[in-house]
Amino acid sequence: MPPAIQPPSHPQRVLLHNEIHARPPEALRAPLAITHVVMWADAGQREASRAHLALLLRDHHLAPPDGHTTHLRADLGGVHLRWELHTEFVTWTFTAPFRADGFGQGEPAAAIGDVPQAWLAQLPGQCLVNLHLWVLSMREFGDGELVPGVLRDDTLVASSVADGHGEVFTDFALHADGGSRMVLLAGSMTPRRLGRMVQRLLEIETYRMAALLGLPAARDAAATLALAERELAALAEAIRAADRDAEPELLDRLTRLAGQVESQYAATHARFSASRAYFELVDLRIRDIGESRLAGMQTIGEFMERRLAPAQSTCEWVARRQDALSQRVSRISNLLRTRVEIQQQQSSQQLLATMNQRQDLQLRLQSTVEGLSVAAITYYIVGLVSYLAKGAQALGWPWSPETTAAVAIPLVALGVWWSLKRLHHRVFRNRH
Repeated sequence: MPPAIQPPSHPQRVLLHNEIHARPPEALRAPLAITHVVMWADAGQREASRAHLALLLRDHHLAPPDGHTTHLRADLGGVHLRWELHTEFVTWTFTAPFRADGFGQGEPAAAIGDVPQAWLAQLPGQCLVNLHLWVLSMREFGDGELVPGVLRDDTLVASSVADGHGEVFTDFALHADGGSRMVLLAGSMTPRRLGRMVQRLLEIETYRMAALLGLPAARDAAATLALAERELAALAEAIRAADRDAEPELLDRLTRLAGQVESQYAATHARFSASRAYFELVDLRIRDIGESRLAGMQTIGEFMERRLAPAQSTCEWVARRQDALSQRVSRISNLLRTRVEIQQQQSSQQLLATMNQRQDLQLRLQSTVEGLSVAAITYYIVGLVSYLAKGAQALGWPWSPETTAAVAIPLVALGVWWSLKRLHHRVFRNRH
């Protein structure tokens, strides 16, 4: 049977279709030691991470990733590596089996023990998360009495997860090795379900730390906002009592303040938006693990609600404060500009009135000049007529030059006046 003819595909169809399978959880079996490292990196450092990964794979005779790879799994002998490239960070997850005998009686073995330490120390970026997670069998260790030897009792948080099929313990503290710790006691979970649970626990810690990056920015922005709000209040009072001469200076100060507010908003908006998204992911992952309370213990969700919610509220409050300040600056700027425009319109009206008065004076002066022009032109033309009459007497002209001039005066004056009116009418009609 010949293959069916397919319609033209969208150029991103395969990429979008496979996105649902990106970064799938792995099937895991206890006992396991897992080290999850999150390196905060810019664009150049993320590209360098791919080259750093290729260096490690080359040492283990494995093929390097291509330029479009965003996640990769590799078996490095005794350690399994999971590498993921994200928008703002790179995650390195090392998984290794270990002997759980005597766990909790001393420092437990970490998964990165067999990873080249010199290579590990040169990971591109800045370390944001260094989490050691140990997955143990609940059947072997019972009710988790081993945990206090690994975690701190004063900040211990624990809950039952996966509808009672597992228990997770953590203290949200940095230990002497610079890493945080978590213990998962797996009950009757299948390997796939255990892999999903481990991935969600790692993501909770990753997104928690990424979300908290907005808190220092919020604190810095709050201090700057306080100064800007005081400056805006002083400007509003000065605008209320200012005269016309002070308005240009006030408008310049207000423009500078608006630029400062918008510059800070542009610098922090992306961070606050990202933190908001990370906070939502933390809440979603906590709901996904399906935790319930262990007797006398605080759950992860309760701990996050009490400790993480204030940081989230601070970021949201500063973001709303920035928006409110920006709107206030815009309103006062519009008010001042309106005031300046009204005064400019009043000045323009006064100027137009003055120009109208001057035009009226010019018209009157022009009428006066036109009258004098009629008299002057009449005088010269009548003089010519008088000379003409003197010469015409020799040819038999009956009137004396004086009589001829006297008779010609009203006729010449009327002709000159009528000619000037015609010329005046023609000029203004063409202009119209």
